[in-house]
Amino acid sequence: MREVVDINCDMGEAFGRWRVGDTDDASLMPLISSANIAAGFHAGDPSLMDQTVRLATQHGVGIGAHPGYNDLQGFGRRKIAGTAKELVNDMVYQVGAIKEFAHRHSARLQHVKPHGALYMELAVNPELSQIFVQYMRTVEPNAYIFCMGGSATWRAAMEVGQPVVREFYADRDYDDSGSIVFTRDAGRPDPAAIARKVVRACKEGKVKTVKGNDIAIDFESICFHSDTLGALDIVRQMREALVAEGIRITPVSDVAGH
Repeated sequence: MREVVDINCDMGEAFGRWRVGDTDDASLMPLISSANIAAGFHAGDPSLMDQTVRLATQHGVGIGAHPGYNDLQGFGRRKIAGTAKELVNDMVYQVGAIKEFAHRHSARLQHVKPHGALYMELAVNPELSQIFVQYMRTVEPNAYIFCMGGSATWRAAMEVGQPVVREFYADRDYDDSGSIVFTRDAGRPDPAAIARKVVRACKEGKVKTVKGNDIAIDFESICFHSDTLGALDIVRQMREALVAEGIRITPVSDVAGH
């Protein structure tokens, strides 16, 4: 049974006057322990990055860079062709932006979590993952990489000793291989069902797939998305259910020791 767990959420996913979802970050931030902050390519702008980093520091939430494909129109959920070096350079650029805003607010970068289609490409692309992890070893050897357990990203990080955190996706479905199922419009999921799913994953280490089969799952952090409809109800019910089961919610630096 997992007795301690981190809760992470994608934040700052807007641009100028453009907004997604039905929940503002200020409502979600007190309920999470790690924030993945959009860095300008799939969402986010300089003022919003500054605002979101400041909000995270006020609530003691771990600051993470959330770099994605250069795809504002598609919200970073479309694969963009490019060499591994080009794509990692895009990530370097974005991570640097979040790091500087963190420094401005006397905070540090806790983690990096790639976004959307880039996250999924890293999961199956050993060359891209190795170059990305080598960049992290060079500039942020103590920062965590958030990824799926068993992915190419996870393997590359483990091979060289880069701190790594495996995620469980609360508001996404899984297939029998253990990969998340991409859905462009997830609708409004049932918060109570998500809470039950999360508690079972923590207590039994299992999740039911879209085909109705149980698969084993291991993780240190639970992810949900701020653009999922009903995100505030999702995290509230999830937290209540975890606390009721005696599962403590804490930043990843504490989770890693358990």
